[in-house]
Amino acid sequence: MKTTRMSSKGQVIIPKTLRDAHHWKEGQELIAIDMGDGILLKPKKPFAETTLDNVAGCLKYQGTPKSLEDMEDAMRQGVEELWNGHS
Repeated sequence: MKTTRMSSKGQVIIPKTLRDAHHWKEGQELIAIDMGDGILLKPKKPFAETTLDNVAGCLKYQGTPKSLEDMEDAMRQGVEELWNGHS
């Protein structure tokens, strides 16, 4: 386990062995996710630019349309299940 310190400006140095293991170079953008008892850092991965025409209809769903609330609940449940398994 590596340790580091936070500077007075809130900066933290990620140990070189971890940067190398994850292939993070200078300028790498990271997403900081609050996990309650800590922070998870993940690389920000750029998405290729697309248009609605590129993706509309790519999933052929048969059934009653889901509400935005239904979709948000399903995503929230998936994230909770994913992170509860990584205690």
